[in-house]
Amino acid sequence: MRTRPRRPHTLLVTLAAAACLLAGCGDDPEPAAGETPAATPSTSPTASATPSEEPAQEVSVTAYYVGDTPGGAALYAEPHAQVTPDHVVSLLLVGPADPDYRTLLPAGSIVPGVSFDGIGAGGSFQVELTDASWSERPAGMSGRQARLAVQQLVWTLNSVQGGATADPTLRTGAKVSFVLDGEEVSYLGVPSGAQAAPELDVLAAVNITAPADGTTVDDTFTATGLASSFEATVPWEVQDASGAVVLQYSATAEGWVERLYPWTAEIDVSELPAGNYTFVARTDDPSGGEGGGPTEDTKRITVP
Repeated sequence: MRTRPRRPHTLLVTLAAAACLLAGCGDDPEPAAGETPAATPSTSPTASATPSEEPAQEVSVTAYYVGDTPGGAALYAEPHAQVTPDHVVSLLLVGPADPDYRTLLPAGSIVPGVSFDGIGAGGSFQVELTDASWSERPAGMSGRQARLAVQQLVWTLNSVQGGATADPTLRTGAKVSFVLDGEEVSYLGVPSGAQAAPELDVLAAVNITAPADGTTVDDTFTATGLASSFEATVPWEVQDASGAVVLQYSATAEGWVERLYPWTAEIDVSELPAGNYTFVARTDDPSGGEGGGPTEDTKRITVP
């Protein structure tokens, strides 16, 4: 497929302005009902919506990828720190660091650079298609897959923020418009102006946000994540290379109704032999496996 050459300097840098909204630059507007209020990280970039030859400011972002759950495909959060605004969409096009996840966005379908107009939830991200053919759903992609691909994009763009680390609980709440040659178009058959679907409709019910997959951990490490689990209980375990469980306990999330809530667990692996392990977090399953069993997330770790 031929790809139309991207226009230089038109859509490269204005995500920094959106990042500033979550970083707390200037006066913060009152959050809308149900919207997560913005926090002020310890460091934040200076917003600029004017293209220049200066190096792009770095932002943090939670990229959303697709993984499998007992209820079907859903989105998992993968935080990324210190990336350029132009690299945010590229994270989705290239794919995740965790091999258990995947991306549904077709390679070469959209221009990596993104612009943002407006303020907070009243604003709009503009994503440019590379070719008119991408306004339609390609052969082999189901309607659900197309909608989930767009939700990857919407949830990821809304998580762009200033600061040294990505906080997956913060988001802008803005819509995402799709454009081609200055005109709004559909993307993968999904109309322009897409907004984030409710958390429990598209996000996996449990997610590990730290440690990252492939991390070499200390004797004691902090695991963090998001979950909507029965009575806020998030069972976790450490498995050795054979799959045997060598440690297990549970964390308590901050809540368990209506959305996903943060959870934290301190994991002591100081008594384990050096080697490769898998850290697993899952939802509590009082049904005993009925309905497909619990949702889980895994991260490979190394104990030195």
